[in-house]
Amino acid sequence: MGEHFFAESFDRGTLDGWVLSKAKKDDADEEIAKYDGKWEVEEMKDSKLPGDKGLVLKSRAKHHAISAQLLRPFTFDTKPLIIQYEVNFQSGIDCGGAYVKLLTQTPELNLDEFVDKTPYTIMFGPDKCGEDYKLHFIFRHKNPKTGEYEEKHAKKPDTDLRTYYTDKKTHLYTLVVNPDNSFEVLVDQTVVNSGSLLTDVTPPVNPPAEIEDPDDHKPEDWDERPKIQDPDAVKPEDWDEDAPAQIPDEDAVKPDGWLDDEPEYIGDPDAVKPEDWDEDMDGEWEAPQIPNPACEAAPGCGAWKQPMIDNPNYKGKWKPPMIDNPNYQGVWKPRKIPNPSYFEDLHPFRMTPFSAVGLELWSMTSDIFFDNFFITNDRNTADRWASDGWGLKKAAEGAAEPGLAAQMISAAEERPWLWVVYVLTVALPLVLIIVFCCTGKVTHTHTHTHTHTHSHTSSGRSPVGIELVDSESSCSVRTLWTRRTFLFYFRVVLNINLRVEPSRVTKTKLLHNLCLYVKRNNCYFLTWIMFSGVDY
Repeated sequence: MGEHFFAESFDRGTLDGWVLSKAKKDDADEEIAKYDGKWEVEEMKDSKLPGDKGLVLKSRAKHHAISAQLLRPFTFDTKPLIIQYEVNFQSGIDCGGAYVKLLTQTPELNLDEFVDKTPYTIMFGPDKCGEDYKLHFIFRHKNPKTGEYEEKHAKKPDTDLRTYYTDKKTHLYTLVVNPDNSFEVLVDQTVVNSGSLLTDVTPPVNPPAEIEDPDDHKPEDWDERPKIQDPDAVKPEDWDEDAPAQIPDEDAVKPDGWLDDEPEYIGDPDAVKPEDWDEDMDGEWEAPQIPNPACEAAPGCGAWKQPMIDNPNYKGKWKPPMIDNPNYQGVWKPRKIPNPSYFEDLHPFRMTPFSAVGLELWSMTSDIFFDNFFITNDRNTADRWASDGWGLKKAAEGAAEPGLAAQMISAAEERPWLWVVYVLTVALPLVLIIVFCCTGKVTHTHTHTHTHTHSHTSSGRSPVGIELVDSESSCSVRTLWTRRTFLFYFRVVLNINLRVEPSRVTKTKLLHNLCLYVKRNNCYFLTWIMFSGVDY
């Protein structure tokens, strides 16, 4: 197995060596304060490896806490820290975590009383609530001046993590922290986040050397205004602040046929006063208003008024123009002073030793599967452990996956628009093959040659060369539109390029010779180029 500090595969089928917390949370309601969430060692519900067991979080909406001692404490010296373990969200995950805590070695450490406030050195692993998908790497750094600890959070991964929470597959989570202060976070042995403990964590390990003086205050006469109103500006004598913004259009003329004596709306002649209408209570009844039928054919009804237009003389309220402030002093900032809390720790890797590993979780989803916990200081040993555990699961899950056709159908059921893609990429070429290559009659009036030239292009590929020759023979090509569709599909949709003799190329020759070549070779050539492509 190699050098390691902790290894747990749950092959024994028991929780031997693990301690269930008997504590309560201090800041929670009594009903949910207990760490009474259930844990079991069992196979996955849809296990592809019979007999392979793991630790399963069984309860919903409960606090869970379980931990185990390391073989010996891990001390951060000249070798890296590698921690890895597997997680499978068998039922998906709504809101909850699946992270581990490396519990700090202290005389007070009691695994029976393991709670959220138990000191830890590193917290690492997946966490999700709503649409917030996280992959934590948090370490607690000791301030060398005060002795207090502060959490440092690694930057967020740039990778989209959603799939790891939703695909219901087993994923391997690995954290590598090196003595040179670099770190790597891997999922399924692929790096998804990396950086330095000195520069890629928040808040930074080392505070700034200078800070703003808290006792410095802005002078009362400090002028931060970059622009001011021109004090010498005077309102022009002809400036009319009372002029309206709009005026009647004096050039407007009442349209012919305007019905001045007809109202725009009239009482509905067909309306009838309700039988239960009480004029003492409801007032005098009036028929509801409807548009005047007499106005339908006229340009308008009622008293005609000139339309309003913008007033060309409108200027609004006068304000002095703005000019540069001759007394502008810039934005005031407090002066800088030496930071009394400043320190410089160039070796944050040298964290507090830890002696236990624990899971302290709250989850709204049950059946979270954990397996193959491993802590070591040797990368090769960790890789071998991963190959013997997660590698077998990955192979078994891959072998059990449905075929391509089943995957395509399943994907289309979730995303119906994929059927359009399938038609364009599968059905359309089949129709084109029948139209252009499997119908019509070929008349041999000239010699036709076709050669497969295996030569390397500048890109390093071995293309197929097609020599196009004039021929009176042709496939059954129905219309110019279908010829263009065929050419567009092969050049754009399938991204195929044909190497031909430029001086002898026309669209018709290209299609004719391609069809002939395909017919003579029982369509094998078409199948080949659909998957590999050729150059020109």
